[in-house]
Amino acid sequence: MARQTWKPGNMVYPVPAAMVTAADKKGNTNIITIAWTGTICSDPPMTYVSVKPERYSYHMLKETGEFVINLTTRKTAFAADYCGVRSGRDVDKWKETGLTPGKASKVSAPIIEECPVNIECRVTEIKHLGSHDMFMAEVVAVDVDEKYMNEKGKFDLNGTGLIAYSHGEYRELGKAVGKFGYSVQKKRRKV
Repeated sequence: MARQTWKPGNMVYPVPAAMVTAADKKGNTNIITIAWTGTICSDPPMTYVSVKPERYSYHMLKETGEFVINLTTRKTAFAADYCGVRSGRDVDKWKETGLTPGKASKVSAPIIEECPVNIECRVTEIKHLGSHDMFMAEVVAVDVDEKYMNEKGKFDLNGTGLIAYSHGEYRELGKAVGKFGYSVQKKRRKV
């Protein structure tokens, strides 16, 4: 099998296609679509977003040190793309996408009501990396849409229609191929 070697680049796909909301101290808000986000610690729960300093939301993140990661779905994919290609300097993304700002429980940035999960964050450190700055943050609250709670009171995250971004495309997550620990799970003997 032949292989090619390319110049260094980020080919870690798929990645989240999250809409991040931020607010400044004057109360102005914006939505920025971020693919460079993820978990960095479980105890305490911590995450990050990487943002170019020239992006409109950058000053909001730096000024208030708060943001919300809003998970996107098939239904919010068009809005996520729009919020990633248009600047809040030029348009009101809330108005243009029809998304609904909601009140977060712990931070000043709004949540997006149409998203099934809203992860409220407070910045603990900003790391200057090159083209992007990484805003490392502690998760201070997670808000979930109750319509995805099943009859046993469990949140059905995989039933929300989550999407990811992969090599220039938004993709809906597909069927399960395993679960955590299935590779070492003992098989039950038939009696």
